[in-house]
Formats: sequence, C-alpha cells, structure tokens
Amino acid sequence: MSAKIPVTVITGFLGSGKTTTIRHLLQNNQGRRIAVLVNEFGEVGIDGELLRSCQVCDEEDATNNIVELTNGCLCCTVQEEFFPTMQQLLKRREKIDSILIETSGLALPKPLVQAFRWPEIKTSATVDGVVTVVDCEAVANGTLVGDIDALEAQRQADPNLDHETPIEELFEDQLACADLVLLTKVDMVDEATLNKVQNWLKEQLPKTVKIVPCIGGEISPDVLLGFNAAVEDDLDARPSHHDTEEDHEHDDEINSVHLILEQEFEPKELVEKLKRLAINDEIYRIKGFVAVPNKPMRLVLQGVGSRFDYFYDRQWQKEEVKQTKLVFIGRDLQLKKIQSELVDILSNLKARRFS
Repeated sequence: MSAKIPVTVITGFLGSGKTTTIRHLLQNNQGRRIAVLVNEFGEVGIDGELLRSCQVCDEEDATNNIVELTNGCLCCTVQEEFFPTMQQLLKRREKIDSILIETSGLALPKPLVQAFRWPEIKTSATVDGVVTVVDCEAVANGTLVGDIDALEAQRQADPNLDHETPIEELFEDQLACADLVLLTKVDMVDEATLNKVQNWLKEQLPKTVKIVPCIGGEISPDVLLGFNAAVEDDLDARPSHHDTEEDHEHDDEINSVHLILEQEFEPKELVEKLKRLAINDEIYRIKGFVAVPNKPMRLVLQGVGSRFDYFYDRQWQKEEVKQTKLVFIGRDLQLKKIQSELVDILSNLKARRFS
C-alpha cells in the first residue's frame, strides 16, 4: 500500500462546493505535492482554471499537476479519457504525493473507482477515500432531493419507492460510496435547520461514515486525506442504483452550453440577469469568469438556483483576452435560446434604466 499513490475522489452535486474545497486544500497543502484531475461537464474549463490560479504552484507545476477532462462525464469515459490521463500522471509519481479527482456533478463515483482495479493502475495507485460534498442549504430548501419532510414521509410509507428522479438517484449513489460527507454552506442556515439536515443525512449513511460541517471549503487536509480505505477493494459494500447494469446512461436531456462574450458586466447587474434567465429555463448551475468594467481583476461567478456567489481571484494576464465566459448546466438547454433570452434581458434592463 505504501508504494501506491493515494487518490481521493471528491464527488457531489453541481454547485456543492467541490472546487472551493479543493482550492483551499491546495492553498493549505502542508507541504504535500498534490495533483488534481478535474472532470468538467462542458467545453469551457472553468474549475481547472480556477484551481490553477490558486497561486500556490508555479506555472509549470500548475500545468502538469492540474489536468482537465472536459466535455464528458468521467464515469462514462473511463477507458477513453481517464485511463490515459492517469497513465501520464503515474509516470510522474516521484513528484506526486497524492492525487485528487474532482468529478463532475453528474458523475457516478463507483464506475470511476472500478477503474482502479485495472492491473495497469492497481499496482501504482489506490483510492484512498471518497468524499461526497453536500450543499446544506440546497438540501434544506428541497432543491436537491425535494422537501426533506415529504421525502421522509414517502420513505416511511413505501420503502420500495421506485419513482426517484435521476438526480435523486445520483445523490443517493454519491452518498452510498462515501467515506466522508462534507456538509458545506452551513452558515447559510440556522442551527435548527442544520441539525435537521444532519439527522436526515445520518439516516441515509452507514454509521461509520461521518458528516463534517464546513464553511467556504475551509477544511484541514488531515480530514480529507489519509483514509487508507482501498475503496476499489470494498465496492460490494457500497451499493448503487446501477449495480445490475452493464453500463449506465445519464438522462439524455442533461447537457451544458457555454457563452463567450466580449461584453463587460457589473456583477450585481449580471446576477440579476442570470437569476431571471434561470427562472425561464431548467438551469441547475451557472459558473464562469466575468470581465468587469474598469477592474484589472477577473471575477469568478458561481450560481445555483437563485443563489449566486462571486469574488475576484486574480488579475487578468497580459496575454489573456478580457472576456466573459459562462457555462450553463441544466436540462435540455439550447444555446441559441439562452443567447436570445440573455440579449432580451439586457435590452429590457437598458430600456428600464434610461426610461
């Protein structure tokens, strides 16, 4: 075991805080040399770029140690995408102490972990642990799995309930594979709601799986790393909705679209536009980089439902084009429709401002 590189899989629903957690971990690595494999869903790499800008690694290390797999779910592209990437990372094993894999919000952890049984990987790497990141506020509001009280009532009434939505099944699979649940955004709810969410989660998890509250991704590496779980050898104890399927399929309607705009935006005004846009479409997540007028810093924007967060992460580099890049992840999204609606919202806001 000591000769193998430990790999920690960070999974969780869209917008739960995976990238924020990993970024904090990189900035507080306690001397560990950590490589990160980011599985974006969409062609524009936002999370990988955000991690590369953590300002801990030099440019060469950031390029070599933070790898993106874009435009495809890792659990669906294990052989085509993940395997060759892992082979390249393992060639640099003398320069790596551990590897983090951030799955997309649509990925099932179990098919990915199964790849660590392949002889070409098994001799060199092991899944040290699976950390599932859960958005406390989203669970409390019912935007992830529905109303907690209603869901619990249904569970008690019919333990064989067979009409979960695909997202609910995904959430359950992510919990079932976890060695630790990181409960984020606990500062967004009151103490009674936090206790309610924690008690509900405990009912879904084995007693050995602990729930750790977290704010802003601030969690010690000693908590996230070093499980020594060898998860690839323990998969039978981690049930999945897809265990009886040879291959699983995502809902074909879940997709991502991206916009690259030359326009600069005031943050509050843009958030108002995007909130309106989210009302009109089945959008699960909006994330990206924003060019702000008269600001030398790049703005990072992330939105889930009606909740949006943004902050400046670094200065625009001289060779960069100062653009606004946004990725929309949702159900049956159409690029032209989103573009049209965004333009309409822009026009309406300008007309209102000058009326």
